[in-house]
Amino acid sequence: MALTTRVWSAGKWLVLVGALVLTYVVFAAASMRIAIRAREVIVPSLAGQSVNQATALLADAGLSLKVEEARRPDPKIPAGQILTQEPVAGVRTRRQRSVKVWVSAGPRSNIVPAFIGESERTAQLQIQQDGLELAATAEIRSADYPTDVIVSQTPPPAAKGGRVSLLVNRGQSAATYVMPDLIGVNGDRAADLLRIRGFRAAVVGTIRTLACRAGSCCARTRRLVSRSRRARRFPSRSAAERCRY
Repeated sequence: MALTTRVWSAGKWLVLVGALVLTYVVFAAASMRIAIRAREVIVPSLAGQSVNQATALLADAGLSLKVEEARRPDPKIPAGQILTQEPVAGVRTRRQRSVKVWVSAGPRSNIVPAFIGESERTAQLQIQQDGLELAATAEIRSADYPTDVIVSQTPPPAAKGGRVSLLVNRGQSAATYVMPDLIGVNGDRAADLLRIRGFRAAVVGTIRTLACRAGSCCARTRRLVSRSRRARRFPSRSAAERCRY
């Protein structure tokens, strides 16, 4: 009888401890779920709102706004109003998250705007926002216009059309020169020849070398060295004879 009483008492304690552990686990899980939901908000609908209205609406919900740079033409949504958003309205998300939106450019326009004088990047964005198509881009190099600026367009401004071709100035190309062959020429004479061809030249010093003595051949350095060696082998030959080796 005593053994049965002890087993019964131990069983009651085990049931009590298990119930307490289960209660703790359920309470902890419920607390975590409540804490997570407390940090989440429902994304509001921004369709048809202006950028300023959407910014204020998201700020009240603890979210921020990110506006896509390129606008999308739409026949129903007026220009300047939000067309679509990501994440969509009604989705739960954490606070401090950014909501990306696309702004409407309004109905497609068949009137080609003026791009002359604008930068190439600005013209490309304007073409995309107006729903036009960039047919081709040609380039010129001129000092008469700023670099990377549109200097001509087809069709002209205010014309009707859906395709546009642009002419962009890439700036004046750098001048190039061909260096004349001055090996073996007197230093002052070489400087004069360079100045005549538009170079700025000056004789800054002289060096002594056995390869370019008076009457010797000075066409290439590698061959000059071999000729100098051959000159030591055949000292009796003249300079003109040594040049033939």
